[in-house]
Amino acid sequence: MNKRIFKYARKLHKWLGYLLALQIFVWLLGGLVMSAIPLAKVHGKHLAARQLDNPFQRQDYSVSLDSIVAQISEPMRITYSHFLTTPIIIVATSQGESSFNGRTGQPLAAPTQQNIIANAQAHLLINAAVKHAIQLEAGPREVGYKANLWQVQFDDRWSTTLYLSAINGQVISVRSTIWRIFDFFWMLHIMDYDEREDFNNPLLISFSATSVLFCITGILLLLQNLRLRRRKHYSK
Repeated sequence: MNKRIFKYARKLHKWLGYLLALQIFVWLLGGLVMSAIPLAKVHGKHLAARQLDNPFQRQDYSVSLDSIVAQISEPMRITYSHFLTTPIIIVATSQGESSFNGRTGQPLAAPTQQNIIANAQAHLLINAAVKHAIQLEAGPREVGYKANLWQVQFDDRWSTTLYLSAINGQVISVRSTIWRIFDFFWMLHIMDYDEREDFNNPLLISFSATSVLFCITGILLLLQNLRLRRRKHYSK
């Protein structure tokens, strides 16, 4: 094999190593952290329940479905749920969801802050007090910027935060410091420092391609070392 190839491979391998060293370390560290944290804890299943067992039976929903469907254009899905002591019927459409009182058939009144806090506490699985409960027109990135919701944060060590719909009080997501740590390393891992969702961003593809080239030059240098060892062995 041409000696020039090994010469260029050695130089390229060295400079690629300088370029990739920090990112490869971050990839390895991120992989370690993300694999060490159980996904159940990332999703906060030990902190709060996303759904509670429905205490109501089918007969408790006394309203006629026809009267509800008549108020909705092109319903796609109907769900029987509840909010505190009220049975509710949720109708999903392509435009979103509408909630109705399961007894009266009237549109569900927007829950108050007191209602939201009571529901958040009912879902909580740990012993913690409410730190704050605020209504947001648009949530932060950690809840996908969803609109019209409540943020209820507790004072536990993990800063457990529940996001609930301002329309019907249903729990949308559970977030905590554990989730935020995981999300931070996920950001570093996929190199999407903005939305942290694009696994096919140009920066990641470029560094991945460079890493492959780094491995190829390393293999060439390994072949050169094996070649030199054979020569030394036969020259003895």
